Amino acid sequence: ELLLSEFDYHLPEELIAQTPLKNRSTSRLMVLNRADESITHDHFYNILDYLKEGDVLVRNNTKVIPARLFGTKEITGAHVELLILKQDEKTCECLVGNAKVVKLGTVVSFGNGELKAKCIEVKDEGIRIFELIYEGIFLEILDKLGHVPLPPYIKEKLEDKDRYNTVYAKIEGSAAAPTAGLHFTDDIFNKLKEKNIEVLDVTLHVGLGTFRPVSEDNVLNHKMHSEFYMMDKEVALKLNNAKKEGRRIISVGTTSTRVLETVMNKYGEFKECQGDTDIFIYPGYTFKAIDALITNFHLPKSTLIMLISALANKDYILRAYEEAVKERYRFFSFGDSMFIQ
Repeated sequence: ELLLSEFDYHLPEELIAQTPLKNRSTSRLMVLNRADESITHDHFYNILDYLKEGDVLVRNNTKVIPARLFGTKEITGAHVELLILKQDEKTCECLVGNAKVVKLGTVVSFGNGELKAKCIEVKDEGIRIFELIYEGIFLEILDKLGHVPLPPYIKEKLEDKDRYNTVYAKIEGSAAAPTAGLHFTDDIFNKLKEKNIEVLDVTLHVGLGTFRPVSEDNVLNHKMHSEFYMMDKEVALKLNNAKKEGRRIISVGTTSTRVLETVMNKYGEFKECQGDTDIFIYPGYTFKAIDALITNFHLPKSTLIMLISALANKDYILRAYEEAVKERYRFFSFGDSMFIQ
């Protein structure tokens, strides 16, 4: 068994970053070198000093949609909050704030009835499937009526909602940002190009399961949430070449990592594919796809801190986290970054 308590650390609440920095790349960077277990302090704008020609950076190009909707139940007028977890043109799966008032057949109205959602299936844990009723383009309506769902530990209002997306966010569908990518700027991407570092995109739509706490004392009993992922043909080809040539594959974020490891576990190579993944990576896991990882500082006892403890050893990670607390690093979504190589 693997105990949840082994992934705990003390985090003073004031170190949880509530707002993004004015400039993305001025966040701090902690560099962990697995070979000698050293810890180096730097800033993200110097990330190029740690990358070399031929390296491949893989980033998640998902885009956060304003997935939070506040509506009223037709007839009774009761307030209902929906958080869209997965959606297509006609239906969506939502986490419902006031779930007990939403039964089969309940219709919830948003705006001036511009969007209506009719409950067609009741699932557990406050989750419902709705049929969507609207005219026009769904994402445009959502843009007008919806709010960006910030993680539960961020209490401040976000002034500029673009700051909760990466500069390369493209494919809409996430309820949360792949936050390791928030430190990158167009300027850094230009410099990567000059240095012959390849940048490739995969897609994983981040669900709110990312924030779901692990409630099992024995981590191995935790049921992992499932998320949609996609890898295209050209990217698969380039990744296979990099592997053959022994070049480093560096994942930007735990979400990109999950895509790469999922595909590698499934096919033994990179391949054009899409599907849902519920891969759960914790110590004892052997990485097959990635060589290094750029990531943020994660919640105590979260599946994400388990993932990075599988890449570097757990005691080393916890030592680094202690040092980050001592050095007053900023934590979580809008916080500082770490490069594990």
